[in-house]
Amino acid sequence: MPTLPVASDHQLNAFGHDPWWVILIKVVLAFTILLVFTLFNIWLERRLVARMQNRLGPNVHGPFGLLQSLADGVKLMLKEDIVPRAADKVIYIAAPLLAAIPAFMAVAVIPFGPVVDVPFSDVTTPLQLTDLPVGVLYILAIASIGVYGIVLAGWSSGSTYSLLGALRSSAQVISYEVAMGLSLVAVFLYAGSMSTSGIVAAQSDWWFGVILFPSFVIYTISMVGETNRAPFDLAEAEGELVGGFHTEYSSIKFAFFFLAEYINMVTVSMLATTMFLGGWRAPWPLSLWDGANSGYWPVLWFLGKVMFFVFIFVWLRGTLPRLRYDQFMQFGWKWLIPGALIWTILVATVRAVTLEGPIDQRYLLGAAAAAVLVVVLLSFVGDDDSDDTAEKAEKRAARTGSDDDAFAGGYPVPPVREQESIRG
Repeated sequence: MPTLPVASDHQLNAFGHDPWWVILIKVVLAFTILLVFTLFNIWLERRLVARMQNRLGPNVHGPFGLLQSLADGVKLMLKEDIVPRAADKVIYIAAPLLAAIPAFMAVAVIPFGPVVDVPFSDVTTPLQLTDLPVGVLYILAIASIGVYGIVLAGWSSGSTYSLLGALRSSAQVISYEVAMGLSLVAVFLYAGSMSTSGIVAAQSDWWFGVILFPSFVIYTISMVGETNRAPFDLAEAEGELVGGFHTEYSSIKFAFFFLAEYINMVTVSMLATTMFLGGWRAPWPLSLWDGANSGYWPVLWFLGKVMFFVFIFVWLRGTLPRLRYDQFMQFGWKWLIPGALIWTILVATVRAVTLEGPIDQRYLLGAAAAAVLVVVLLSFVGDDDSDDTAEKAEKRAARTGSDDDAFAGGYPVPPVREQESIRG
């Protein structure tokens, strides 16, 4: 099979030549965009959820309540900082930083627009801090580092609830990052590149969200699980774990976890826009305008697409109930990952055929047999306790001497105790 054409060779040559002051401006702008996005998204989420629940939401601080997020941030910084006596203080303090800092670093390779002229100078530069031949892998690696902050926060707090939340979060990130990575393989195959600028350049005719729609759906589901957002926020389920991994945190250290969650939400939305919605390229009706994909206009299209994904995050939180943890893990390992594998095999086969023309039928038969084998294996996967639930309940009742089934409905809960009379 011939080597796939690398779509980003000429794009990568545009980086590494900027003056120091241009690099400084890019860093400050990227940092500012993330902070402003976070403040706005918190306000937007509260307003949209309030609208869905027939409430008003923030409407006092500033016009339309836009300064409510800033007021909440000031309040968190001024609150009393409490450190549990049993905590490992060094790791307890370092964990929020370890969760928040990688969230900022991922935006370094996100393209916000094409090559533009810097005002009041003769310098031209791409609207992107930098790019790498493996830029997407860099984002996935940086996003994975953030889970270390969550794990260390839960362990160092000295609390059982925090430790359970940290273990849940680590298992959750591992499970859904596998499906997320597999969903991006199809994009790499079609773009012929793993650099973000090259993938955007490969979508000049068709967005990958259209021709690789199953990958788009798998990534969208995986990014919600990756960011611990509802309905997949099992790492901080207040009904089970009080507050999860950040139960023992307060003041500014809690604000860092809060900040990391919303920045990660923006980061995965930016990556989804870059991978599947053409990046900074204008939507079809606007692309008919000659200047739509030049100058600073593409920044507006890019931010509009990111806001679309942010709205999806808020919409899911306001409509779907939280899953049980066993349902959540089963969905990731039994459905998302096998589905992503099958789709990757099909895309690789089609890509090989289109690049080479007619190929040896043994390769096609092998790929088809592998896909059929995965489907057959999936057909044998199911709820192993669906048929003998009643039998298990009878054995449990005979063993405990009680008719109360703590596992009724599939979720273990303690049986309800009989109400005792209150003596005066």
